[in-house]
Amino acid sequence: MISHEKHDRMANAIRFLSMDAVEKANSGHPGLPMGAADVATVLFSRYLKFDPKAPLWADRDRFVLSAGHGSMLIYSLLYLTGYEDMTMEDLKQFRQLGSKTAGHPEYGHASGIETTTGPLGQGIANAVGMAIAERKLAEEFGSDLQDHHTYVLCGDGCLMEGISHEAIALAGHLKLNKLVLFWDDNNITIDGAVSLSDSTDQIARFQAVHWNTIRVDGHDPEQIAAAIEAAQKSDRPTFIACKTVIGFGAPNKQGTHKVHGSPLGAEEIAATRKALNWEAEAFTVPADVLDAWRTAGDRSADAHKAWEGRLASAEAAKKSEFTRRFASALPGDLDAAIDTYKKKLADAPPTIATRKASEDALEVINGLAPEMLGGSADLTPSNNTKTSQMKSITPDRLLRPLHALGHPRARHGCRYERHHAARWPDPLFRRLHDLLGLLPSVDPSGCPDGHPRHPRPDARFDRRRRRWPDA
Repeated sequence: MISHEKHDRMANAIRFLSMDAVEKANSGHPGLPMGAADVATVLFSRYLKFDPKAPLWADRDRFVLSAGHGSMLIYSLLYLTGYEDMTMEDLKQFRQLGSKTAGHPEYGHASGIETTTGPLGQGIANAVGMAIAERKLAEEFGSDLQDHHTYVLCGDGCLMEGISHEAIALAGHLKLNKLVLFWDDNNITIDGAVSLSDSTDQIARFQAVHWNTIRVDGHDPEQIAAAIEAAQKSDRPTFIACKTVIGFGAPNKQGTHKVHGSPLGAEEIAATRKALNWEAEAFTVPADVLDAWRTAGDRSADAHKAWEGRLASAEAAKKSEFTRRFASALPGDLDAAIDTYKKKLADAPPTIATRKASEDALEVINGLAPEMLGGSADLTPSNNTKTSQMKSITPDRLLRPLHALGHPRARHGCRYERHHAARWPDPLFRRLHDLLGLLPSVDPSGCPDGHPRHPRPDARFDRRRRRWPDA
């Protein structure tokens, strides 16, 4: 158990690193990290299952900062808990050209960033995709290898975006009980009070789509902890409304839109240091506070070691398949099967509809790649997306979030490196696109990191030949 005094100092470390970085950059959003610091401190120091020394541990809990503009929250947490590739120098380079600490978290730039966020609401949909992946993998491999939660922190803007409602409706329908969404309920947007643009009863909204809902004081660590423990026992996804003060601690600006997206200024930062009894200089974390955070970062080391033991002792076929999935490796005989099917299509007269050809292609892939999971946006009989071997979700009206749900699943259980996933899907889906003639014929060696060379800007895709013209 962490004392209130110790908790306050740990949370204040997030606040001051955030305000110092924004001040140095003369750009950024200090309000959310300062207001949500207590929620993040409770989650990361007491409940989140993660190992900074093994950031890709397959059974780690996932944390998604949907309100990506508050990026200094996650950057501060990564540094404080001991991720090796997040240094104090990286925090000092916040929002600078070429820095890994961009204005919004970018997947692949630093360990511990589970997905790119920035477009409000997208992180919520990404997290639903991750929760679906956990559910499917747990069903296939058992809770000894897959048994973790997905936690999300969102703001008012995330909940105003339509994609959030489509995603939470699906999560409630599927009873994704290992999904927990924290709402930074500070009643402020960059324009002013939320009432200027929205009057939604968010608790009633989430209850209507079958979520468990809890209200807490977002600055009371024990209320936050009790809510997390209740969420972990729920049979439904949980929405925790955390009433917070934006820019908490800044005596003249907290609770106002002035602290949302602008530096506090030297005078206000000095006043905040005095108000919160923080004597350390800019970008300095007292030794006792840093030690407490590093201890929190080591908290799950034994759980990780135990999991490694379970994986090592798993039946050979199960272990091999699990390892393949998380290494982003395709089944060894998939390429040959696809090539055979492509030759069959080329030799046969074009007498079948393209949607039927797509269905047959899915049959080929699904027979060899059990990780395939489909969704048809309530159009299954029309687009032939549900095959005899593929697990499918058919969310009604979910046209927009399908990709937002999709690539996080790929990152979760079939990882495709770097944040190009929004453009180039993971290897399995890229192979499907190639089969259907949807990708350009390009040389993967065209880019230094192995990604395909982009066609020239004025090029037009040749649909008949199913290729881009030579670059």
